[in-house]
Amino acid sequence: MTITTLSSRELNQDVTRAKKAAKSGPVFITDRGKLAHVLLSIEEYQRLTGSHRKIADLLAMPGVEDIELEIPPLRSLARPADLS
Repeated sequence: MTITTLSSRELNQDVTRAKKAAKSGPVFITDRGKLAHVLLSIEEYQRLTGSHRKIADLLAMPGVEDIELEIPPLRSLARPADLS
C-alpha cells in the first residue's frame, strides 16, 4: 500500500493524479500543512466500512429515479381469504 500526501493546491491542479494514487493506497490531503481529508478508492472504502448499506441510503442515491424496475406480480401465491 502506497500512501500519498498532496496539498489542497496540488489536488486542485491535478485531480487525475490523486485519483490514480488512490488506486494504490490512501491519499492524504493537507490544508495549510495540516491533514484535512483522505481520498480512498471505492473498493477500499467499502472494505473499511464492511460495505453494509442500508436500503434507505441506496434509494437516496442520485440518479436512482432513472432506474427502471419491473417486478412481476406473484399471482400464484395469492389465495382468497377465509373469513369463516
